[in-house]
Amino acid sequence: MNEVPRHEVIDPRFRSFVLGNAELELLFDQARWLEGPVWFADHRSLLASDLPNDRVLCWREGAGVSVHRAPAGYANGHTRDREGRLLSCSHQHRDIRRIEPDGTETVLCDRFEGRRLNSPNDIVVKRDGTVWFTDPHYGIQTDYEGGKQTPELPPRVYRFDPRDASLTVVADDFEGPNGLCFSPDEKRLYVAESGDQFAAEPRRHLRVFDLDDDGARLVDGRVFHTVEPGYADGFRCDTEGHVWTGAGDGVHCIHPSGALLGRIFVPHAVANLCFGGRHRSRLFLCAGQRLFSLAVNQRGCQWP
Repeated sequence: MNEVPRHEVIDPRFRSFVLGNAELELLFDQARWLEGPVWFADHRSLLASDLPNDRVLCWREGAGVSVHRAPAGYANGHTRDREGRLLSCSHQHRDIRRIEPDGTETVLCDRFEGRRLNSPNDIVVKRDGTVWFTDPHYGIQTDYEGGKQTPELPPRVYRFDPRDASLTVVADDFEGPNGLCFSPDEKRLYVAESGDQFAAEPRRHLRVFDLDDDGARLVDGRVFHTVEPGYADGFRCDTEGHVWTGAGDGVHCIHPSGALLGRIFVPHAVANLCFGGRHRSRLFLCAGQRLFSLAVNQRGCQWP
């Protein structure tokens, strides 16, 4: 019987990124749909949304998985701000909110020019403290992820500045903006375009934008890479600027030029991922009902 390959090296540079003695580990398999992983290095734990079950789970080495927060407003994407507080995208409440260590919740933004946001999906924080997030229609198109509601705004990418509570549209030419991530130097912003979830063929590409000189606006948007099989959803950059994205067959590693370097095969489609662990060199993979991890030979740079 032929052994199923664990990875595929497309470019020789990828060979040093994967470890021959590192096995894919199943950490949990009792979710409905896992999303929004974020690593808490100070607690040596991972938070991830079990979105249809309206709960946020916590995985901790040696302790397994517990419920961190429920109900959770059908939270999707998460990140941490510069003070280490959790920021969360809520489908049900259609907002971005900050959760303090004591559990206190503060809504940062929920409207643009008087109209409600759609269903904030994924979120990142820039070094200057500004909060960037995507706002597609996905989370309010069905009851499965928070309750069917009527969109009031087109799908967009926003920038929120906590210093003056201003909310700015930075990209408005998306059908369905999804995951997003800054390059290590923050001169680029990558955004997944997943299109209309009810279309016969979803869009599969990652787009990339340059940031202008003041770092507050996006310019020169273009297609960076087309993900196949599957479609683009959540992803992260490593310290050298490679993009690691979920795909229909696992995880794909993409060079900053847009060239596919290699694939890591996972028995289930990977929707989202993040780097974590002691050295930020452990990939945590959200794959439907299952949470996996895999040690790699690259370190993640995405805050935190």
